Amino acid sequence: MLFNSYEFIFLFLPITFFLYFFLLKIRLYTASKAVLVFMSLFFYSWWDIEYLPLLMFSLLLNYVVGGALSENIRHKIARKSLLILGVFLNLALLAYYKYTHFIVDNYNSVFSGGIEPAEIILPLAISFFTFQQIAYLVDSYRQLTKEYDFLNYTLFVTFFPQLISGPIVHHKEMIPQFSSKWNLVIRYKNIALGLMIFSLGLFKKVVIADSLAVWADYGYDAQVPLEFIEAWMVSLSFTFQLYYDFSGYVDMATGAALLFNIKLPRNFNSPYKALNIQDFWRRWHITLSRFLRDYVYIPLGGNKSGKLLTYRNILITFVLGGIWHGAGWTFVVWGLLHGLALIIHRLWSQMNFKLPTVISWFLTFNFINITWVFFRAENWQQVDSVLSGMVDFSTFNYKIFVNAISNAQVLKVNSTGMLNVMLFLCACFVLVLMFKNTSEVKIKRYSPMQATFVALIFIIGVVNISKYTEFIYFNF
Repeated sequence: MLFNSYEFIFLFLPITFFLYFFLLKIRLYTASKAVLVFMSLFFYSWWDIEYLPLLMFSLLLNYVVGGALSENIRHKIARKSLLILGVFLNLALLAYYKYTHFIVDNYNSVFSGGIEPAEIILPLAISFFTFQQIAYLVDSYRQLTKEYDFLNYTLFVTFFPQLISGPIVHHKEMIPQFSSKWNLVIRYKNIALGLMIFSLGLFKKVVIADSLAVWADYGYDAQVPLEFIEAWMVSLSFTFQLYYDFSGYVDMATGAALLFNIKLPRNFNSPYKALNIQDFWRRWHITLSRFLRDYVYIPLGGNKSGKLLTYRNILITFVLGGIWHGAGWTFVVWGLLHGLALIIHRLWSQMNFKLPTVISWFLTFNFINITWVFFRAENWQQVDSVLSGMVDFSTFNYKIFVNAISNAQVLKVNSTGMLNVMLFLCACFVLVLMFKNTSEVKIKRYSPMQATFVALIFIIGVVNISKYTEFIYFNF
């Protein structure tokens, strides 16, 4: 089920809210959690109930292994072996469903094989709930978890606002909130803030991101070479599509969770305002960066083993981050480029060189924009088409520029000329750079102007749900 659907907004969300707080009001606390778990599993199964048993198997496996690890098993080797087994089983499931086709295709290409892989459909959220539970196992091994019952653990993993596309939450962030007495009653302040944030996210997704998606898709799927202006418009369209799509999802997840008095960890903080690549990764998909740092980079040795090993650890971490996003060499290259950029940033910082703020932002943003091409492209032909067009200065002069604005062949979609695309992208720049992130919004009570604003953007968002478009992170 998608957040940007009528079923979710007008049926699932209000019904779940009513049932949860009704049971809390009559003091059926365990039943209220059970209902939230049931509705979350229903939310997950809406797409395809076939994969519900896989999710339940993963939950039971990790709960049992985590419980065993948190106990005082005296033999250190036995505990470590159990952790390795648990992590291996999680990664094996992820590898089978997500990477089988990629591995087989590469084997056939290298060894001229003829293996036909089985038809495998990627289960929803498997990358998210796998990483989330691996973190739980490692924390259990480190004796950082408490004795949680299975209901609380299941709710921690399956809570519907964060189940499909994150954030990758920690047990210590979530489970105590579900038991806090302060969260067991309706809080109108949270409802007001939650509805505002949810409405902003809906607007970002269906009005901004989905409009940009049309232009990005046409450009990447174009059967003719992209000229200079067209290529830049295509790359920027996807760059902002991804920004508003992910930001919109984060807002809608955060807003929906707040209705239940649950505060999800911050996962998005105006990343296109970043002045260097390290700053970018502190702002973009914050919980994924945290996971990679705490459970990959630091266990590899972090920066404690000298410069060369530190650089190796950075590259391994970012390549794994790229592979986590998708099973393809373009994702590997995307991760590798970001790892190399972070190493260059470290070397630059060690030499105490500083650039003016505007230049630092310009270089960082353009590096991000260019590398998103690898992230978006479905094959190397698309990478070549867009990147070649972006550096083909021979197609750029004043006459061609004016002609492109009025008669663009590739980006003239549904009578939308390039001028409209350019104006739309300029507006995106202004919104990204000049306005605060939604996570910085605070509200105690609605003023008439705020209430009107929230109602307006909500109505605009609902009216523009013309088709159910998935979030980009929906099927990772």
